[in-house]
Amino acid sequence: MSPLLRNPQLDGKPPVPLLVVISGPSGVGKDSVLMRMRELAFPFHFVVTATSRPIRPGEIDGYDYHFVSVERFEQMIRDDELLEWAKVYGQYKGIPKSEVRQAMASGRDVLLRINVDGAATIKRLAPEAVFIFLAPASTEELRRRLTVRRTESPEEIERRLAMASQEMEQVQHFDYVVINREDRLDEAVGQIRAIIIAEKQRVFPRQVRL
Repeated sequence: MSPLLRNPQLDGKPPVPLLVVISGPSGVGKDSVLMRMRELAFPFHFVVTATSRPIRPGEIDGYDYHFVSVERFEQMIRDDELLEWAKVYGQYKGIPKSEVRQAMASGRDVLLRINVDGAATIKRLAPEAVFIFLAPASTEELRRRLTVRRTESPEEIERRLAMASQEMEQVQHFDYVVINREDRLDEAVGQIRAIIIAEKQRVFPRQVRL
């Protein structure tokens, strides 16, 4: 391996920016983890996902998601403005390309929060990204999470649990797994921080090219 690819910190330069993908089944707490990381001022560019679903109470456009119409989202698809997109439970979600490229070009780490299918797409495009699978402690705990947030009907909850069972099988394609246990959010966030710190110390860092 060429010495030009060794960790630039050895030469007193900033570390190579990371592209970190956090994924996992619906209801596992990806949004809660992201919010806590923001509260703790993690030095990341948090990419805001675009979605066609209606805004929920307490959510902020441009912060939680870019809320756009179905027509606008489909235009973004046609114009190839999205790094990855999918139709999830009848609603579009996608990652704007411009945010990722601009942040990494400026030397900033980028964090993506996406569903499992989306993570697979990113892995094909950027295999050198850091892939972290957020998992529940148990199926029953996941059921409680989905029930407590009260955004889905009982039928929808069962459908999401069935999907979660399939998504859990994809953990083998990730680099790391972090268990997000109820009432132990900071523990999961701390593990993610430790993974990122370790990745920064690689002698030959990951080289992400999009």
